[in-house]
Amino acid sequence: MKFTIGFSPCPNDTFIFDALVNNKIDTEGFEFEPVLEDVQTLNKWAIEKKLDVSKISYGVLPLVIKDYVVLNSGGALGKGVGPLLISKKQINDVANVMNQVAVAIPGVNTTAHMLFSYAFPSAKNKQFLVFNEIENAVLSGKVDAGVIIHENRFTYQDKGLVKLMDLGEYWEESTGAPIPLGGIIVKKEMEPNIQRKLDELIKKSVEYSFRNYPAISTYVSSHSQEMSEDVMRKHIDLYVNNFSIDLGEEGRQAVHKFLEVYERIHHTNIAYDGIFAH
Repeated sequence: MKFTIGFSPCPNDTFIFDALVNNKIDTEGFEFEPVLEDVQTLNKWAIEKKLDVSKISYGVLPLVIKDYVVLNSGGALGKGVGPLLISKKQINDVANVMNQVAVAIPGVNTTAHMLFSYAFPSAKNKQFLVFNEIENAVLSGKVDAGVIIHENRFTYQDKGLVKLMDLGEYWEESTGAPIPLGGIIVKKEMEPNIQRKLDELIKKSVEYSFRNYPAISTYVSSHSQEMSEDVMRKHIDLYVNNFSIDLGEEGRQAVHKFLEVYERIHHTNIAYDGIFAH
C-alpha cells in the first residue's frame, strides 16, 4: 500500500520522517512517496485534499477538518517555540502601533497568523509572504514589522533586527497551554486500522532519529544546505520533543484550546468530534 506524504524540508520535519521515507525502519508493507514543500503550500494542498498524509499548520486545521484527522505523532507543539514579531527598531507601544503599520505574515492559514491575530485582533495592514522572505521585507522597509518562524528565530539578531514580542510566550501566558504549531493529518476516509498503523510508523520514525541524535543524517543536512549543523540542531531541539512522539492528553487539549480561540477570532463554529485518529 502506497501513500503520498507531505512535509517541509526544514530540519525538524526531515528529522521526523527520515527513517520512515528512507526505510530505516520496517514500514510493514507500507510505501511512501515523500513530497517536500513549504508549509504554506502544504496547507493549500490540504484544503484541496491533494495528499494522503501531510504536515500542516494548525491554523489551517479548521478548514480541512471535514476531510482529515490529526495523528498523535509527528507534529510540533511546545513551550518557548512560537513565532516572533520583529522590526528594525524597538517600538514602545506595540499594541497600538501594530494596528497602524504594515506587518509581514508567513501565510494566511498558518499558526503564526492565528497567534498574531490573537495578540493583535485589530491589525489590518497585513502582507502575506513566504516565511524566508520576511526578514528582508523588514530590512528593506517594504513592511514595518514581520512575524518570523523556523530558522529565522536564530538569525534575525545577526541582521540587526529586534524582537518586539514573542507571540508564543503571549499565547502560553494567556492560555496556559503549549503552542500547537504544526500537526500531521491523514485522510479521514482511510480505515481506522490504516490510520493507526501510519501513526505507529511515524512514532517509530521519530524514535529512531532520537536514538541516533545528536548526529545529523545526510537526509536532514542535504535539505538544509544553507544551515550550519549547529543551527540544524537548534531547529530540531526547538520543534521536536515528546509531543512529536505522542500528543498525549495535554497536546490534544492544547489543540482544542487553539480551535476555541480560532472560533472566537473568526466567529465560526467547529465540529470537535473526530478530530484525532483513534
